[in-house]
Amino acid sequence: MYISVAIDGPAGSGKSTITKKVAADLNFNYVDTGALYRSLTYKFLNSKLLELDEEKISEILDNTLLKVTFKNGVQLQSIDGVDVTERIRTPEISTYTSLFAKSKAVRNYLISIQRELAESCNVIMDGRDIGSVVLPNATVKIFLTASVEERANRRYKELLANNIEESVDFEEIKKAIVERDYQDENREIAPLIMVDDAIKLDTTSMPIDEVVEKIKTIILASKEKV
Repeated sequence: MYISVAIDGPAGSGKSTITKKVAADLNFNYVDTGALYRSLTYKFLNSKLLELDEEKISEILDNTLLKVTFKNGVQLQSIDGVDVTERIRTPEISTYTSLFAKSKAVRNYLISIQRELAESCNVIMDGRDIGSVVLPNATVKIFLTASVEERANRRYKELLANNIEESVDFEEIKKAIVERDYQDENREIAPLIMVDDAIKLDTTSMPIDEVVEKIKTIILASKEKV
C-alpha cells in the first residue's frame, strides 16, 4: 500500500520548499500540481481558447490525454503523447493558467489524475485543497501555517535575494498576503480550510530544516501503521 501525504496552507507558509525537501529525503514523488494546470493551459492555448468557456473546455478535455511520469524524482508531463515539461514554463502560460484554474471541469479532470498518482506510488502534494478535496483519504494530512508578518517577511527576503529591489515594499507585500488569504478562504470552489484530521504546524519560529524533520517524523510514524 502506498503512502500519500497532503500538505496544505496559505501563501508564504513554505509549502513548496518544504514539501520538495521532504519528498527528496524520503524518496517520495513530489507532485507538482501547478505543472498539471500549466499542461492543460498549454493545450487550451494551442486550441485557440483564450477565455473561460466551460463548454469549450469540456470539449477539449474530452479529447485530451495528460500523462504524468517520474524520472529520478523529476515530474514529466505529456499532452497527447507530446512531452510538454519544458514547454509550459512561459510567461503566456503563467498568465492564462490562473484563469483556467478557475474552471470546474479542469479541476475535476486533474483531481482524477492526482488521485490515480496517489494510488500508484508514494506521493506528497502541496496546495490549498489537497487534504480537503484532492486526497480526502490521504495517509497523512498536514496544515502548514505561519503569522502574516512572518510570511510577508519571507516573501520580502525572497524578492531581495532575487535582486528584485524595485517596488519592494514590506507593507504592500503584507497587504497582498492578507488579501490572498481572504480570497483563498472564501473562493467558491475548494476554499482553503484545515480539515479535522490534519496536523497543524505553525512554522513562524521554525527554520526550514526543523519543519522538514518534523514532517518526516510524522510520515515515518504513519508508515509503520499502514
